[in-house]
Amino acid sequence: MQTTPRNPTDGIYRADDYLHALEVQGTGRLLFVSGTMGLDAQGTAPETLEEQLVLVWSNLRRILAEAEMTTDNIVRLTSYLRDAAFREANQAARLRALNGRRVPTTAIVVQTLEDDWLVEIEVIAAA
Repeated sequence: MQTTPRNPTDGIYRADDYLHALEVQGTGRLLFVSGTMGLDAQGTAPETLEEQLVLVWSNLRRILAEAEMTTDNIVRLTSYLRDAAFREANQAARLRALNGRRVPTTAIVVQTLEDDWLVEIEVIAAA
């Protein structure tokens, strides 16, 4: 699989910690991952955003592993945040999880289905 960032810098606003687009060629498989929460194995959400971010990325790694993929295979990411104040922590967790690699990313502030769910992330991965 070959990926090519498509991130114009003139005539458009800057994309510093994400890409405007990522071209993917030579992929044999695509994996569409449902919105994944920061829940433990019993389905319980920890109280803090930081704990939920650790769990959400752990859960995403487990789902990707099931398809013999890693976070290196993520080509698109959408975060659903309960509060706009969570933006920076979510951004930092994403950059850590992707080892600084930038992908097309969207963050949306939403009311989650359960009051204790602070963040949900869905991804598309390619191999």
